Amino acid sequence: MKDYSQEFKIYLSSIKNVSDNTLESYMRDLRQFSAYLDSTVDSVVKVDNELFLKYINHLQKNGKSYSTLTRVVASLKCFYDFLVSINAMKQSPVKGVKLVKKEKKLPEIITNKEVEILLSQPDCTDMKGCRDKAMLETLYATGIKVSELIGLKLSDVNLNVGILHLNSSKNERIIPMYPEAIKSLLNYTTKCREILVLDPQNDYLFTNLNGQPLTRQGVWKIIKQYAKQAVIKKEITPHTLRHSFSTHLLENGAPVKDIQAILGHSDISSTNIYLKIIRNKYAQSYKRYHPMAK
Repeated sequence: MKDYSQEFKIYLSSIKNVSDNTLESYMRDLRQFSAYLDSTVDSVVKVDNELFLKYINHLQKNGKSYSTLTRVVASLKCFYDFLVSINAMKQSPVKGVKLVKKEKKLPEIITNKEVEILLSQPDCTDMKGCRDKAMLETLYATGIKVSELIGLKLSDVNLNVGILHLNSSKNERIIPMYPEAIKSLLNYTTKCREILVLDPQNDYLFTNLNGQPLTRQGVWKIIKQYAKQAVIKKEITPHTLRHSFSTHLLENGAPVKDIQAILGHSDISSTNIYLKIIRNKYAQSYKRYHPMAK
């Protein structure tokens, strides 16, 4: 069974020039789709619109989220558009497929007090705790994504000025950091990192305990560990700190436009979700405490 996966991978990396994360996601979606097809048809080019919709329905029944389904449709649409472009198929079975939009669920945030408890968990007397403290402080101080965190280089931080400099292909951001974050980073870079990272050519700011670059999953596990240690019952991920950072800035009077610039959102509608969080929070307090609202 010819699956065209290698040709598609080359197309994504050399022609579409997608990011490593997008490439990984698209190829994973294709592998899972191909595995599903093994029991139905003997070639990806024999898939029709009806079979594709059955697959989406299969994913829905297995509890896949709307965001996951949206990504799967995008991945496989790209794959079948590729097959059409090389004349392997006349028409894409994904053509015209649209998912029913659902109301976007408000992201989980943690309170200021919960942030304080979480950030106090790492034991800075050892190298792991020293690194983890600096990582957690950086995430909450800057609101960066976990993919941005693990890609940080030593040259991206200026601790004398107290800023983080991100310069991606999409935009450039200069983000200030509060004193405790600067202190934690300074402690890590001067006392711990030089012991962890023996290769002078390795410019990554954060590494694992073997001096190798961290993975997204690695950071996720570290945060889960400290959330459990702090006895915080909420579901906490690296993105929870990004959401909390944004919401706390907004609660304290920061303009939405400034938060948009710090987060690197190209569309302000992505930032406006934090306004909804605050409005929802105030509405809940009103209903709970106003005597005439009960």
